[in-house]
Amino acid sequence: MSEFDFNEHSHRRYNPLTNSWVLCSPHRTKRPWQGQQETADNESLPSYDPSCYLCPGNRRAQGDTNPEYQNTFIFTNDFAAVKSDQPQFLHKSDDKFSSLLLAEGVRGECKVMCFSPKHNITVAEMSKDAIIPVIKAWIEVYRNSFSIPYINHVQIFENKGAIMGCSNPHPHCQIWCTESIPEEPTKELISMTKYYEKNKSCLLCDYVLLETLKLQDKPRIVCENDSFVCVTPFWAIWPYETMIIAKSHVKSLIELDGVKQLNDLADIIRRITCRYDNVFKCSFPYSMGIHQAPVDENDHSNDSHLHLHFYPALLRSPTVKKFLVGYEMLAEPQRDLTPEQAAETLRKCSEIHYKQE
Repeated sequence: MSEFDFNEHSHRRYNPLTNSWVLCSPHRTKRPWQGQQETADNESLPSYDPSCYLCPGNRRAQGDTNPEYQNTFIFTNDFAAVKSDQPQFLHKSDDKFSSLLLAEGVRGECKVMCFSPKHNITVAEMSKDAIIPVIKAWIEVYRNSFSIPYINHVQIFENKGAIMGCSNPHPHCQIWCTESIPEEPTKELISMTKYYEKNKSCLLCDYVLLETLKLQDKPRIVCENDSFVCVTPFWAIWPYETMIIAKSHVKSLIELDGVKQLNDLADIIRRITCRYDNVFKCSFPYSMGIHQAPVDENDHSNDSHLHLHFYPALLRSPTVKKFLVGYEMLAEPQRDLTPEQAAETLRKCSEIHYKQE
């Protein structure tokens, strides 16, 4: 038998953040592809679209008119997934059968944040200085959520591209502030608590230390600056999945230490999103989400560490999407490209956007 090669042989990788496993099958990238191919998103958009409900001065679905905003603009989602004005509901469980049909009411607020008044740009095409107001707006919403008694969690996320379910190309994200702490952040909170109890240190602080200092060749680091590192995590599921992780132990956006860390976060967001677009010379679709401390009354010093997840959908080209189906849905996640291979591809990509080259 030949020596085991992580880039050739099947293996499983453990995700300590969610206490889960992912199957890696790197040899499968050699198979011919005859499956579905998406249409490449190369549509040329105007800087202003009179039919867009997010552009400045336009009327939205419920009749409100957007102001002539110059930077960011935040409003309550006209079709919110959760609302504050609903009666409370608590499920009463009296026997084993009622526990099989368990439910609970969820109150909350859903906001939409436009990144820019320009209809035809993406974060990858924005400058660092243009991204800074976006981060400041995220901080403001997160901080204000502490004053709403029933809100315990703030989920900031961006869906970019039609194949990720984005219904409007205008650059924007959503912010869902909910009474309950959702499943994925809860898994991370539990795992990070267990790690701290065992090791008396932060899981992500140790992971950053491992990736940046303990490994000489830094095989999974895409880019970094003084305050943040962007890696393809060892346990990544999506082909070009990355995480931006704070190098210092900050629980949330409001703990960023002044102008330097704010600038560094804007810098590394611009750099990774630009690299994504340069992989296949297209507007690379992804879902991005920020994980940070909940806004409840608990102390999250030991179970929270600010990080951003990027889950891009493309696998081989602008038209071939990674699907989580079959084995992924019924057994466990599986990937055909190792994180190290993905990191190498991303590192080779320019940080000057392909449209500007």
